[in-house]
Amino acid sequence: MTERRRTTGIDDSHKSRPRRTGGTSGGDRLRLAVLVGALGVVFGDIGTSPIYALQTVFNPSDPHPVPVSTENMYGVVSLIFWSVMIIVTVTYVLLAMRADNDGEGGIMALITLLRRLGTQGGRTAVVLAALGIFGASLFFGDSIITPAISVLSAVEGLKVVEPSLDQFVVPITAVIIVLLFAVQRRGTAVVGRVFGPIMLVWFVVIGANGISGIAEHPSILKALSPTYALGFLIGHFSIAFFSLAAIVLTVTGAEALYADMGHFGRRSITRAWLVLVFPALVLNYLGQGASILEDPANISNPFFMLAPGWGQLPLVLLATAATVIASQAVITGAYSVASQAAQLGYLPRLRIAHTSESTAGQIYVPWINWILMVSVLILIFAFRSSAALAYAYGMAVTGTITITTLLFFYVARRRWHLSPWLIGIGATILLSVDLLFVAANLTKLVHGAWLPLLIAITAFTVMTTWQRGRAIVTAERERREGPLDDFVDQLRERKLAARRVPGTAVFLNRGGQTTPLALRANVENNHVRHEQVVILAIETEPVPRIGPDRRLVVDDLGYRDDGIIHVTAQFGYMETPNVPSTVALLDPDETEGRLQLDQASYFLSKIDLRRGKAPTMAPWRKSLFIATSYITADAAEHFGLPGDRTVIIGSYVDV
Repeated sequence: MTERRRTTGIDDSHKSRPRRTGGTSGGDRLRLAVLVGALGVVFGDIGTSPIYALQTVFNPSDPHPVPVSTENMYGVVSLIFWSVMIIVTVTYVLLAMRADNDGEGGIMALITLLRRLGTQGGRTAVVLAALGIFGASLFFGDSIITPAISVLSAVEGLKVVEPSLDQFVVPITAVIIVLLFAVQRRGTAVVGRVFGPIMLVWFVVIGANGISGIAEHPSILKALSPTYALGFLIGHFSIAFFSLAAIVLTVTGAEALYADMGHFGRRSITRAWLVLVFPALVLNYLGQGASILEDPANISNPFFMLAPGWGQLPLVLLATAATVIASQAVITGAYSVASQAAQLGYLPRLRIAHTSESTAGQIYVPWINWILMVSVLILIFAFRSSAALAYAYGMAVTGTITITTLLFFYVARRRWHLSPWLIGIGATILLSVDLLFVAANLTKLVHGAWLPLLIAITAFTVMTTWQRGRAIVTAERERREGPLDDFVDQLRERKLAARRVPGTAVFLNRGGQTTPLALRANVENNHVRHEQVVILAIETEPVPRIGPDRRLVVDDLGYRDDGIIHVTAQFGYMETPNVPSTVALLDPDETEGRLQLDQASYFLSKIDLRRGKAPTMAPWRKSLFIATSYITADAAEHFGLPGDRTVIIGSYVDV
């Protein structure tokens, strides 16, 4: 029996080509629009760090407070500048953003690159991929803490305007959070248009406020010299080391620069960072330091004290809008990470709603949304201040940054074959900085740093358990299904009695080697098969998107006249497959006759899980795997199947 395989698809590449704008001015406007858009989505988190970062360093209630003095202030501000320079500018903007997966960035992109390198790197690549999953798990902790600390810190500005409003900070924050998560289902397509301009105003304002602070104490500019950072670390290590746990708050959101690269492009993000965001942040931190040196009383809330009295209330309102935008960005990031993890087999299939017809990355994941909202509200009422939450925040940030740096250098060595000496020197320098921050944050373990670690360990356990359980179920399912070629041969030789009935049936299957359980049950129990049978396998490739010329692979399974074909539909991990639309792409010459798609029936094989006695996993992991399966999205809805023409045939599998 010979196998005949052909690729079919519709060449609609003309749809993806950018339209010419008719001149240089049009292209400039387009680039400007992208830059402004990036300000709203990419830099929201790191752009709001000045609200709480410096005040946290000198917070007198900190378990390891930094005394306010001229020498310490110069050292802290210098450490902030060089931390942002090394971690954000060098690690992310100049290095990590060059390691893309077909244009997409972020830690999940690094994981897919590692999976590609797995056969070359052996156990090392597998271990690093698992470490990457833990980094993605830390991001979920970041997604919970960011909305809580960002919005809390902004609303706390009311205490500067009117101290008696202190009692209303937590309730107002909770209302804003509930409203923020409630509108997620509407998507960010409409609201997103105002995000960029708001953040543009934000960076201009905080930069201008910083300049006014610097004017009061110009000598603060000396802190730009690395000698002050090194002098502070070496000469006052016992103080400087503990200050790093708060200084790391200045680089929160660095992962967003990398994660959103696929949407805005490396060049636009780099330009926005170097031209506007980085200078505005540096000016503001310098201005806050100068303001405290001029009047130590400003240490209570140096960010808002930079503004003149008449501008403090407008600044509170602007800061609240900016922190909501920062929260929106990280919430959307959590949707993307969860979606990509599900596509790669680390989470069950989740119900995903696309909220924009023009932007594929704008999605809404209801289950993740409500889990995040409840978790954020718990943090707000439990910690009740941004200063208390800051102890927890740094651990999630430093962990993710360190893992990203480690994975990047491994991928760089394997992908670009760079000199081991060059990789070793670069990795030693950057990882030393990252690990110093990790060590400092570990000192806050009992003060809140345990929280993101607990969230990450929980998410990591769920994802690895699902991956392991899924492999066990897949192996048992393949054993029951049996080889597809043998099944087709038995039908051909009439060893399986089955009457052919008119119509088209589409059977969804997990691969091309085994028989769909629904098809086997239909033939062996009902003794019927449809005149035209399409066995459709959906494959998710470790790339964001698949071109139309690679979408479908058709296999006639050795016979051109039996009406049975196998189709492999390939999708990227950022795409949501629609089965009816996919089947409609098939060429009639490839399907042994024109398919009757208007009346086609779609068959799904459903697996119900039971806890078995076989020692496949620890008992508690079996229970966790079965419990996690309950959040699996409805397959018919996920694949866009018509409800009135979908048949589900179930079976039990013990794990």
